[in-house]
Amino acid sequence: MKVLSKVPEITRQVVGESSTGQRIDNFLVRLCKGVPKSHIYRVLRSGEVRVNSRRVAPDYRLQSGDEVRVPPMRMAAPESGRKAPGRSFPVLFEDDHLLVIDKPAGVAVHGGSGVSFGVIEQLRTARPEERFLELAHRLDRETSGVLVLAKTRRALLSLHGQLREGGAHKSYLALVQGRWTSPQRDVRLPLHKYVSESGERRVVVAAEGKESRSMVRLLARWSSASLVEVELMTGRTHQIRVHLAHLGYPIRGDDKYGDFAWNRQLQREGLKRMFLHAARMRLRHPVTGAMLEVKAPLPKDLRDVLGALERCEKREYGETLRTDRL
Repeated sequence: MKVLSKVPEITRQVVGESSTGQRIDNFLVRLCKGVPKSHIYRVLRSGEVRVNSRRVAPDYRLQSGDEVRVPPMRMAAPESGRKAPGRSFPVLFEDDHLLVIDKPAGVAVHGGSGVSFGVIEQLRTARPEERFLELAHRLDRETSGVLVLAKTRRALLSLHGQLREGGAHKSYLALVQGRWTSPQRDVRLPLHKYVSESGERRVVVAAEGKESRSMVRLLARWSSASLVEVELMTGRTHQIRVHLAHLGYPIRGDDKYGDFAWNRQLQREGLKRMFLHAARMRLRHPVTGAMLEVKAPLPKDLRDVLGALERCEKREYGETLRTDRL
């Protein structure tokens, strides 16, 4: 059980070059290790956190020289000698500015919210020679596939700009419940993010939400499920999961927005996680400007699910399904 200690007084942090461009919520998560994210969002919403004496939204991006007022918060007392174990991940691309890995399912991208450490902490331990290593974006814990990290501040700022302005294109593979009918569908549904009373982050389709767009293409269809490719045109939290579930096609194995009875049946059949895989990313290299496309092959557990569908059901859409090409 974690022992909690309270920061006894207000502290003020001056933002340096290494944190320029970082979101204030991510800055606080890293600064206040052990504090639940739900509490960090709560103090942001209440105005207890101030930047240059002003209230800011969680997506405010810090500038060098900003003064951040951090209120007293309860956080986990440091564990003596506790350090993230070093771990290697399959490398899809690497140079002096970028590191792109194939993240396995079940591994968080960073510590927090009950997770002691994630990909970024494990990589920093495994690569002590890297003076700078930061996540360029996130993947849900149960989502596998392409994850981009920056090895220089210049690369990080460029990647954040591309992701914010639509210059980077991310495509996912998802197996959904039901028979998806359109060969291609442009889904435009506004998404609203909130924190439930239990502290859980949730997202719903709501008129007051942020503009969100997903391009969904049908790859294969069976009597009870469909394989779709989803290209993100915006990058909202849980966007693919909520868009598909709202349309009546929940992702197989999604324990937050999915069909819970169906999920229990799938677990008995052997699928232990959500069928969502970050298969491909296209972006411009932050230094050379060249277009770069990185692909992560579909993991064996998800290939096995498709193989079982092929054996048990007659496919109604798509050419011969080659899972080794996905």
